[in-house]
Amino acid sequence: MSYILSPETIPSPYNNILMVMEWLFLFISVAFLICIFLVLLKTKRLRFRYFEDFEEFTKFRPYEADKIAKNWKKIIKKMDSGLESEYKLAIIEADVMLDEVLRRIGHTEEGVEAKINATTSSELKNVEEMKQARKVRNDIVYDPDYHLTLEKTRETLKVYEETFRNLNALA
Repeated sequence: MSYILSPETIPSPYNNILMVMEWLFLFISVAFLICIFLVLLKTKRLRFRYFEDFEEFTKFRPYEADKIAKNWKKIIKKMDSGLESEYKLAIIEADVMLDEVLRRIGHTEEGVEAKINATTSSELKNVEEMKQARKVRNDIVYDPDYHLTLEKTRETLKVYEETFRNLNALA
């Protein structure tokens, strides 16, 4: 029992076995820590909880602002095509993007109309213009014979852009 108090008294063959076991368990422990770290990186909860806040803090912009800006550029490029179908698609995509942005800032209402109505005047300064833009979007979706001009598309997308700027989704 004296080897419990003084490890030097452990017989030599057992000392080598214990040394191998120490290294083996140390290796296993490090492997498990690496696995835990990788699992935490893959989960959305940790990413949402810490990394999004960190990115917003360091960039001084909302999380995924780069993604929103990239999508917005794609929407604007649709106006260069000269096709009415692309104009319509641009407005529909802008509306989908607005739904995502409103959901991301905490509006859990069902549908974009309800989310717009639930915004405060400090969040969204152009509520009436946005309702008119939504009317154009609804005409596009529900009336297949609706004719959309380039000028009307520019006007409508300008309202969406102003809305995104008010919500700090676009710089």
